[in-house]
Amino acid sequence: MEEMRFVAFVLHLFQCCGMQNCESSKIEKERRRGRGALSNQAGRFDLARVEESDGWDIPFDRPAFKTELRLEPAKTIITRNTSPDVPFDRSLNPYRGCEHGCVYCFARPTHSYLGLSAGLDFETRLIGRPNAAALLDKALRRKGYDVGTLAVGTNTDPYQPVEKEQGIWRACLEVLERFQHPVGIVTKGTLIERDIDVLVRMARRNLVHVGISITTLDPDVSRAMEPRVPAPARRLTTVRRLADAGIPVRVMMAPVVPAITDIEIEALLGASAAAGARAASWIMLRLPLEVSPLFREWLDTHFPDRAKRVMARVREMHGGEDYRADWGKRMRGEGHYAEMIALRFKRAMRAQNLVATLPPLNTDLFCPPLSKGDQLALF
Repeated sequence: MEEMRFVAFVLHLFQCCGMQNCESSKIEKERRRGRGALSNQAGRFDLARVEESDGWDIPFDRPAFKTELRLEPAKTIITRNTSPDVPFDRSLNPYRGCEHGCVYCFARPTHSYLGLSAGLDFETRLIGRPNAAALLDKALRRKGYDVGTLAVGTNTDPYQPVEKEQGIWRACLEVLERFQHPVGIVTKGTLIERDIDVLVRMARRNLVHVGISITTLDPDVSRAMEPRVPAPARRLTTVRRLADAGIPVRVMMAPVVPAITDIEIEALLGASAAAGARAASWIMLRLPLEVSPLFREWLDTHFPDRAKRVMARVREMHGGEDYRADWGKRMRGEGHYAEMIALRFKRAMRAQNLVATLPPLNTDLFCPPLSKGDQLALF
């Protein structure tokens, strides 16, 4: 009996130490309240998988999945890419993982590189880069640095809830303002309103664009699909506040989810234009790697009546597969359904006087400020 209690205690320690990625079945509802993913399956690089009972089925209390933030100094902060599918060649991510918990997030598989799950780990076990601003300052001062728009929020959201206390992204934004460096920001977080003071000054010099992601106007769908993201109406208020301050705003319907949010294209663009958005864009639902089983599990729970129809449309756009990462096709898919969505979006944009892209940002003002100890600072 004592031996059995000891085994139960060890298993409990594994749970408390973050070994949730060994679980392969749906997590109890109370333990994942307010989260997007329903499970915490091991990542593709993790060999520790539990597929069936080991015979020690001893009941014990398991802790809820609470948000943990680990601060880890980074070695570099600007990531370069050569993808033809995106309009930028460099990006910055102050955080790894995202508490917003969007079940469809294409960035979830990046947590597997950390030995963590793309499921609940991705939205509860976060990593912050406290030295991000210092690294950015150093990178922008390098001899031969070629200035270009820095994209932020392309992987995880810089304005997710932990930013309110950490201020890691705010410090980076202040560096960009001092250097007069152009930046394009994508977010679902209304916390961006905190930084309107900096954004206004940068907008006057044509140094910033903001993209606000709104996937649906239905608060119930939003709460199920992206549980810790501000409500759609609240994000439209953010669009209005940014636009009223003179900051160029693009609304992004990303992703369009077949048979769930695709019916809202016209209404969403109408509401966005009314709020002051100047541009709009869209991306089709993408289900790379671990995202596919997570999303299908979510579909079966929240939309069992149309799960098969959703996945049929997805596979229709990817040659019969859940996802194909072919250049030029992965963002929009192909086939009749994808073409229909593209035409509807184009027509709705035209009706609302929305453009597809905002004017290019200014790169001519870039000028590294004097740093402490510079010789010229004596004059």
